[in-house]
Amino acid sequence: MTTAVRSALFVPAIRPERIAKARCSGADAIIVDLEDAVPEADKHNARTHLRDVLAQPLPGEAAVWVRVNATSTPWFEDDLAACSELPAVAGIMLAKTESATDLQRAAAAGKPLWPLLESAHGFLNVQEIAAEAAVERLTFGALDTALDLRLDQGEGLDTVLDGLRIQLILHSRAARLAPPLESVVAEFRDQQRLQRIAQRARQMGFGGMLCIHPAQLDTIHAAFSASAEQREWARRVLDAAAQQAVPFQLDGEMIDEPVIERARRLLASD
Repeated sequence: MTTAVRSALFVPAIRPERIAKARCSGADAIIVDLEDAVPEADKHNARTHLRDVLAQPLPGEAAVWVRVNATSTPWFEDDLAACSELPAVAGIMLAKTESATDLQRAAAAGKPLWPLLESAHGFLNVQEIAAEAAVERLTFGALDTALDLRLDQGEGLDTVLDGLRIQLILHSRAARLAPPLESVVAEFRDQQRLQRIAQRARQMGFGGMLCIHPAQLDTIHAAFSASAEQREWARRVLDAAAQQAVPFQLDGEMIDEPVIERARRLLASD
């Protein structure tokens, strides 16, 4: 069974001293980044740091994923080789995934995959991407997607990106994948905005969020966990369902099988 991931924290491979700290931060997973966080001149050094750090036992319990450079770049093959030889790497996030062929190349490492969709081509091929056997869950890069689609800030941008989010939800479910992860919020000090976005993402069906700073973790975890009131409601529904035939009424609400299943999922998510 796939482990739930509420938070996946990026950490630059070029800063190896941060990897152990990130793994102890409380994040459900960390993503050691060989792509955007690493300048071209430092790609080789970043892979060396990755090998050196992950060859040793690390404190903490967070699963270690690695974001590798896109298949179209000159660094992809070396990134993949580094991940292949490191048992500590739980899986690979493939930057700028645009096709099933991209994923078939990445699958050569023998690790589960998180495709990162960041372009028009990626979203046009989302069905075939979701169907690849090695894919565990879909992930989303809103900033790069908006840049690729030439979107301007404002209501129009939000409308387009929400349409893409719906595709991630639908195709994840149709392919029996784990719920997808929402994109990062770059303004890590704005906790109110982060809370709004995280709560909305959970309501839409996302399982968690990508994040860039440990200060975001508590807010994200709270948004993707059932509240005390929700847990109490779910327990009361299940207790009542164990004592009477469905459907029945509880506090003025008609309780049938879909409501009971929602109660089960709320309790199972904690």
